[in-house]
Amino acid sequence: MSGRPLSPRIAAGGAKILYVAPMRPTAVILAAFAFGYLLSNLFRSINALIAPNLVADVGLDAAALGLLSSALLIAHGASQLPLGVVLDRYGPRRVQTVLLSCAAIGSLIFALGDNAVTLTLARALIGAGFGGALMSGFKAVTLSMPPDRHAIGNAMVMGVGQLGLLIATWPTEVMVSLIGWRMVFALLALVTAAGALLYLIAVPEWPSAAPPQHWREQIAGFKRVFSDPVTWRLAPLVWLSSGTSIAMLTLWAGPWFRDVAGFDRAGVATSLLVNAVAATAGVFIGGFLADRLGRRGIGVIPIMSGLLIVMMVAEVPLVLGLKDVGAVSWVVFAMTGQSTILSYTWLAAHFGTGLSSRAQTGVNFGVFLFAFLVQYMVGELIDLFDPTPSGGFDPVAYQVSFTIALVLQLAAFIWFLTGHAKFRSVERLS
Repeated sequence: MSGRPLSPRIAAGGAKILYVAPMRPTAVILAAFAFGYLLSNLFRSINALIAPNLVADVGLDAAALGLLSSALLIAHGASQLPLGVVLDRYGPRRVQTVLLSCAAIGSLIFALGDNAVTLTLARALIGAGFGGALMSGFKAVTLSMPPDRHAIGNAMVMGVGQLGLLIATWPTEVMVSLIGWRMVFALLALVTAAGALLYLIAVPEWPSAAPPQHWREQIAGFKRVFSDPVTWRLAPLVWLSSGTSIAMLTLWAGPWFRDVAGFDRAGVATSLLVNAVAATAGVFIGGFLADRLGRRGIGVIPIMSGLLIVMMVAEVPLVLGLKDVGAVSWVVFAMTGQSTILSYTWLAAHFGTGLSSRAQTGVNFGVFLFAFLVQYMVGELIDLFDPTPSGGFDPVAYQVSFTIALVLQLAAFIWFLTGHAKFRSVERLS
C-alpha cells in the first residue's frame, strides 16, 4: 500500500486529521515498525519461559520473579507520557532509533547480570527502550495511511509484531537449551541494535502535521486528552482488560500450565506457542472486522465491546479452576485480550493527528501501569500460599488472582457502558 494525499477532516476540538504520502512504500515502513514491536513482544514474554532458569540460577522467589518481570512493564508504562510528546514533536523515526539503542544496552546488561537488582534494572531499561515500539507504529500509520485504513494498518503492525510471542516459546526454548539464557540475551542485544539502524534506513522523516509548539503547550495536550469525559469512560476498560491480558500472558500463563494443568516444560512451551498464535490471530481478526464492518457503518467501539465480552466469558473457567477446559480458555483469552487496541484508532480520530500520540500514549500508560500491578501482585498473592509438594505454586492462588481481575474488568465494562452514547459522534472513522 502507498499513501495518497487526502483533504483534511476535522476531529474533536477542531484538530485536523491528515496524512502525508510517504517517500517509501507504506509496506516497508510498516514492516520496520512491526519488527520493532516483534522484539518488544519477545522481550516482554521471554520470562514466562525462562522463569525456572532465573529461579535456579539467581535464587528468585515468586515475588522477586514477579517484580523482576514487571519492571519491564512499569518502565514501559512510565515512558508513555514523555513518549507522546516526543513522538508528536520529533516523529517516530528518530524516537525509535534512540529507544531501541537503549533496549540493546539493557539486554546486554541482563545477559551479564548475576543478582536480582541488576536483572531488575536491566529489564527496566529494556522496557523503557521498547516503550515506543507500538505507539510509534501507530503514529507512522496515522502519518502514512488514510484515516479509513488506520484500523487495518494498526492491525498489521501489531499482528506481525505479535510473532514475537511465538518466538518466545519453542524457538527460544531450543536456543536456551543450546546456548543458555545469558547468551540468548547477548544475541538479542545485537539484533535490537540492528533494529535501531533499520529505522534510519527504512523510515522517512515526515513533516509536522501542526505548527511547532513550545514544550509547555505540548505537555498541555495531555490535559486536553484527560479533561475529555469520554477518555475517562474508555480508559479504565482499556487499562484493566489489556493490563490483565499482558500480565497473565507474558508471565503467569507459563506457571499456570505447570502448576494447574500439570504440564512438563515441553508442554508449557507448546501451550505458550498456541497462545501466541491465538494472540496473533486475534489482532488480525480484530483489524479485519474493524475494516470490513466499518464499511458497513459499524464503528470500532461496538466491535471492541463484543470481543471483550468474549474475553471475560473465557476467564470464567480459569476462575473456577476447570483445568480440563483451561487450555481452550487460555486460547480464547489470548485471542481477545488485546481487543482494546481498536480503541486507539478511535482516539486518533477523536483527538486528531496533532494530538494522536499523546492521546494514545496517555491511555497506554495506564495499560502498562495496571499490567505491572497485576503481574507483581499475583506474585505477592502466590507467596501467601504454601508451595505444593512438588515445589510449584498453589493452584488456588491462580483462581483468586483471576477472580479479582475479572471483577475489576466487569466493573470497568459497566462504567464504560453507562457512557457508551458519548462515543457515537465519532464511532465511524471512514
